[in-house]
Amino acid sequence: MSDDPARREPELLTITEAAELLRAPVATLRYWRHLGTGPRSFRLGRRVLYRSADVRGWIDAQQGQVTSDR
Repeated sequence: MSDDPARREPELLTITEAAELLRAPVATLRYWRHLGTGPRSFRLGRRVLYRSADVRGWIDAQQGQVTSDR
């Protein structure tokens, strides 16, 4: 296993990159941000950014919230 920096996921993700990681439309991430229900994000200047660790943590948290409606 090499620790090649070119192969590592960036620590900060744009909203487009976060949407690709989540396989969701950018508009969905914007809506979640508005509701305060999506992954934690922040503004840096005019850009909305996501820490990759926050996105992955949010994914893990969602897995724990699966309801058993079946």
